[in-house]
Amino acid sequence: MAKKNKAKSRSQTETPPPSVHDDLRGMNISVNEFGEIIKDYNVDHINAFLDKKVKDKKLDNEAS
Repeated sequence: MAKKNKAKSRSQTETPPPSVHDDLRGMNISVNEFGEIIKDYNVDHINAFLDKKVKDKKLDNEAS
C-alpha cells in the first residue's frame, strides 16, 4: 500500500504568536537567512523596559 501524503495547510504549520508583556506588544523580531536580527522596535525602548522590570544581579551583589 502506498502512503498518502497529507498536505498541511499553512495555518496548521504556523506556530501561534508568543505571549508578551503589554509594554512590548507589537514588537517583531526575526532572523533572516544571513543570521541578521531584524527588529521593528527601538533598542532604547527595550533597554528602558528591561531596566524597569529586571533586577540586575551584578549590582545587587556589589551592594552587599
